[in-house]
Amino acid sequence: MSRGSIFQISSSVYCQRKAMSTGSLWSISRPAIRTCRRTMATQVSEPVLQPQKGPKPVLSTAVILNRSPTITRTPTMFERAYYSYQARLRRALSNPFPYDFYFKPGSILETRFTMEEQKRERRAFGPTFGKQDDYDKEKAAANRAAAQQLAEQEGESEEMMPRVHSSDEARDYKSLDRKGKRNLYLLLKDTNDAWRFPQGNVEKGELLHQAAQRDMHAECGEYMDAWIVSRNPIGHYKPPMTLSPKGKPLPEQVTFFFKAHIMQGQCRPAETIKDFAWLTKQEIESYVDKHYWDGIKDILSDH
Repeated sequence: MSRGSIFQISSSVYCQRKAMSTGSLWSISRPAIRTCRRTMATQVSEPVLQPQKGPKPVLSTAVILNRSPTITRTPTMFERAYYSYQARLRRALSNPFPYDFYFKPGSILETRFTMEEQKRERRAFGPTFGKQDDYDKEKAAANRAAAQQLAEQEGESEEMMPRVHSSDEARDYKSLDRKGKRNLYLLLKDTNDAWRFPQGNVEKGELLHQAAQRDMHAECGEYMDAWIVSRNPIGHYKPPMTLSPKGKPLPEQVTFFFKAHIMQGQCRPAETIKDFAWLTKQEIESYVDKHYWDGIKDILSDH
């Protein structure tokens, strides 16, 4: 017995039981039974069309190799005013320093500390603060000479390095010492004269972060100590769709970006790379294609 005949029998039994409950078993007619059967019959659904599967996308990985800032940035005018105000508050509310406990009275160390304290107070309260205490010019000159001699003996007379490196003046974009206050990113120039991050294809059975590590060493060389921050990508990029010579769309290309830091060493690119440069975010915009820039600008640091 087929499934449809079983359903029809069950529906007729249902109609008979309903008529018996109402007491009108003999009043029901055959057309009514057929109508009841039709109302309970299932409707045939239309076949669902399965979407045609296109070609699989081509996956690749790219590494955003970052050199972190090496010096602190110059504070803004508001920050300088805030720090100066906080310094004045600390000095105004602090207790007097116990000179007798830390220094021998009349020693050169006490004299040098007193001079340094006067400089800090004038920096906090103004250049004229404490000028009335320097009534004896000969004694003040002798104290300065003694403090300078002590600093030379202890090797404290060395000058600080300038905040602007020589590579900034020479515009050496391959130097890792340029733009010490900014984040720098490594860009490579391939055979098509296109600037991009170090990247490569993903082999079968290979994880994305493993492919990123392999491609970075393949294009940048083994002479730098760099590490990938995470196994998870921080972004992806899809280039515009391209057509084959026959007019058919080529497989979609998807590039996953991984963030990495360089600790030491330098990039020594492979033979397939024409040039490289360490650039800030604002400098990268003028090097890469506009569509590429729109895909990476939100994952780069503004500082």
